[in-house]
Amino acid sequence: MNKLLLSVLGFLTMTLSTNVVAQEKEKQLVIENRLNNPKQVDKPYVILISIDGFRHDYIEKYNAEFLKSLGEQGVRAESMLPSYPSVTFPNHYTIVTGLYPAHHGLVGNNIYDPKMDARYSLGNAKAVRNKDWYGGTPLWVLAEQQEMLSACYYWPGSEADIKGVLPSYYYKYSEKTPMQDRIGEVVNWLSLPEDQRPHFITFYLPEVDHAGHRYGPDAPETEAAVKFADESIKQLVSEVSKTGLPVNYIVVSDHGMVELNQKKLLKFPIKLTGEDFKITRNGTYVSVFVNDKSKIDYWYNKISSAANKKYMKVYKHDELPESYNFGGEHDRFGRVGDIVVTAESPYYFTDRKLAGSHGFDPKTVKEMHAIFLAYGPQIKSNKVIPSFENVHVYPIVTEILGLEVTEDIDGNTEVAKQVLK
Repeated sequence: MNKLLLSVLGFLTMTLSTNVVAQEKEKQLVIENRLNNPKQVDKPYVILISIDGFRHDYIEKYNAEFLKSLGEQGVRAESMLPSYPSVTFPNHYTIVTGLYPAHHGLVGNNIYDPKMDARYSLGNAKAVRNKDWYGGTPLWVLAEQQEMLSACYYWPGSEADIKGVLPSYYYKYSEKTPMQDRIGEVVNWLSLPEDQRPHFITFYLPEVDHAGHRYGPDAPETEAAVKFADESIKQLVSEVSKTGLPVNYIVVSDHGMVELNQKKLLKFPIKLTGEDFKITRNGTYVSVFVNDKSKIDYWYNKISSAANKKYMKVYKHDELPESYNFGGEHDRFGRVGDIVVTAESPYYFTDRKLAGSHGFDPKTVKEMHAIFLAYGPQIKSNKVIPSFENVHVYPIVTEILGLEVTEDIDGNTEVAKQVLK
């Protein structure tokens, strides 16, 4: 490992471990008076781990030794396809609901809902914790409904009482807590008496995504972040193994990362006024909600004629590609927009230079592909499976935990059959 990489890795590790000195760490939130039903006590355990922004080829590209070994011992997919748009909140929530974004309602990191006349964004804590934004039944909700305890050390949606249910143990999102403390809390959960012990746990690492955005997918800083994630998961597995419990690990990412063209920053084709539209921007696509619906065709034609097709495409709501599972009847919550302008990779709607990003169609931009690894007593050994869509992760977890799927989902059990013993 070169000196620059060692220096960056050391700085990253030190920062993540010590940046709480001047700030109070988030406290665990516990829903009292919950116990596992006796019939759930002997079920296996699942830790669902997300490494945000971990591209499908990063394991080999940056020699993530432990993740490579984990995949070799268990099951590894050639890649995992995110759902469109390949951004963070929609895809994390797709993984835990088995539904495409337009079917569960989180259609972007920034959303406008005409019915509620309200906006959702990652930094809006009130919206993030409002159950009205979330469709589907997340895995932790499904587990709790069937009297199996769950715990979330971060996951989009886990702070909202979806269907009136929160995880038994969870944290409000924060990047203040050192990794060693996060790992220690997972071990603490698994060391609880069996009637209080969560069988489904989520665990989230943001560092690789942060580095990819700021420095790009080919930067030494991104390599350092990959090494940090690799070492963190190695430590997690090592510490959890001391409990002696039958724990299954599923390691995923929400999307990949592509180097953006920073010389050509995309602007919306025409000037918009608040009197005519409401707009949401998600980098790779912009949604336009036309206030006067009789003028949708007029504005579509005006935007389309002004758009440079080398850099972007313009669609009416019902004419978005069917492969996106996004427009038309897919838009169950009406949050996609009357007109959608999409960026062509590697171009991006932004007013500031950004080294890397994501959100593009994963069926045409391979750099958007994510990872899938599984290892544990219920998982097959030494197997590589073909690439698959992330809606199929949900049935893998429900099969391991013996949970009944209680509503229609987009995923099916075909991938689970390839992964599970």
